[in-house]
Amino acid sequence: MRLRSPSHYEFAILTDLCMRSKAVWGYTPEMLEEFRAELTVSEEDAANDVIVVADDIRGIAGVVQLAIDGDTAWLEKLFVEPTRLGEGTGQMMYVWACRVAQDAGAKDLVIDCDPDAKDFYLRMGAERDGEAESPSISGRMLPRLVHRLHPARDGGN
Repeated sequence: MRLRSPSHYEFAILTDLCMRSKAVWGYTPEMLEEFRAELTVSEEDAANDVIVVADDIRGIAGVVQLAIDGDTAWLEKLFVEPTRLGEGTGQMMYVWACRVAQDAGAKDLVIDCDPDAKDFYLRMGAERDGEAESPSISGRMLPRLVHRLHPARDGGN
């Protein structure tokens, strides 16, 4: 498995992956359409944030998007191809996101996550930190989690 930058022609493919991955939680087609803007991977996202694709010989396994703003990094997306769930792709991408955020000087990685994904992030070391309103559906509250990042080592100095 490797992590790489997405090609410009893959944005629609990655958006479809995000939609399929979100559908695993049993959302209706109508509700998934409500999430579409939030789940879209765009050229603008790639210009403003760090996006990587996890792939191997079998194809694309996942996508992760990280936004960094000073001391805080935001996990914007982390989605795994449904047929690839349980292979460790999500864990690999999450560890990558933590490392990149930490190396950029962030102290916290904030995750406003799907309620069904909360346990994954808690197992990975995030902590509960209240709630945040869904960017897709007014009045829908999401668990807000924070992963406290340890300062990067400076080579022992």
